[in-house]
Amino acid sequence: MAASIIISFVVAFVSTWIIYGGVLNFAVKHGIVDNPDARKLQRVPVPVLGGVTVFVGILMVSLLGQFFLANSHNMAVYVLAMTAMLCVGTVDDTRNLSPTIRFILEIAAVLFVIYFGDIKIDNFYGLWGFHTIPGYLAVPLTVFAAVGIMNAINLIDGVDGYSSGFGAMACLVFAVMFYKLGNQTMMIIAVAAEGALIPFFLYNVFGSKSKMFIGDGGTLLLGTIMALFVMTVLTTNPASTVLMMKGVGLVPFTLSVLAVPVFDTLRVMSARIINGMSPFRPDKLHLHHLYIEMGFSHVGTTVSLIFADLMVVVAWFVSYACGASINIQLYIVIALAILMTFGFYSFVKIQQRRNTAVYQWLLRVGEASHIERKGFWDLMRRLMDRKIDR
Repeated sequence: MAASIIISFVVAFVSTWIIYGGVLNFAVKHGIVDNPDARKLQRVPVPVLGGVTVFVGILMVSLLGQFFLANSHNMAVYVLAMTAMLCVGTVDDTRNLSPTIRFILEIAAVLFVIYFGDIKIDNFYGLWGFHTIPGYLAVPLTVFAAVGIMNAINLIDGVDGYSSGFGAMACLVFAVMFYKLGNQTMMIIAVAAEGALIPFFLYNVFGSKSKMFIGDGGTLLLGTIMALFVMTVLTTNPASTVLMMKGVGLVPFTLSVLAVPVFDTLRVMSARIINGMSPFRPDKLHLHHLYIEMGFSHVGTTVSLIFADLMVVVAWFVSYACGASINIQLYIVIALAILMTFGFYSFVKIQQRRNTAVYQWLLRVGEASHIERKGFWDLMRRLMDRKIDR
């Protein structure tokens, strides 16, 4: 298993690294760019096919998986779902699909995985005393949860490195879980996604003329991967049952990994509804917009948000390690997630309106986060840009 992990990571990393320049030049040549507007944070058009580079890395590993995985059928089903969502997102990047069409296609992709990949959220593993969930409830629950995850991940693509950095963190955590579950197929997908996201993250954060956004294609791809991970952990299987018997709260675990994107999305959508607007109307209410408003750099914003999510994961693990019940584990995760999203946003806005000393301190922290002004940043930028012919 160790050899397959190393090979998967290396193949995905190298594949993404090699293909990046070609995809970037293709996007520039054909005008596939994200143009600046009042809501967006960039000032110039930026190529927006980054999701393709990440997908290529994962695809190369999936092709190898046909040789060293015992159950390669499920791998093919998962890759087909990822391909479909990458295409939907890429079309949305270039043609602006309506939210209704996107939702229909997302639901179709989830149903495809349910019926051909044989995974769905059909077990709460002891949460509130519930275990196996009947199919007539499990299918709509899975569709609701998976589509929600896809769109929550789609909405975090607002600052350089956040979506890819969060994805790399989440894939690493899920890879550990799949190792514990003995699920080699999903562990390989998690490791492959990790390997593919890292080179994109480096280009996205440090690149100048080599910068490319992951785009809706990439965030829907990443959202599909996260949804597959959650569905796999919460589908009925003996390995998950063993972990449940050891006191591991599997529902709290999955929620902790996705806590900040999911709860920030709930916060933004509820705010829009309260204000009489469509929950899907674009605005600048997300946490990453708040950090930028406080003067944080893109990398400072990315690190802060990923660290906040990691704190929720650590809190879940500590609660489990201390012997907390599965229900208590969930309540701790929810409470901390609300604090990190609803609570932090409201707290900062109050401090901002009153122009308090706390807010002035946050502005100073934001100013200090601009490490791109240091010499190391220039070195990394030259490294990322040197092989890009534009």
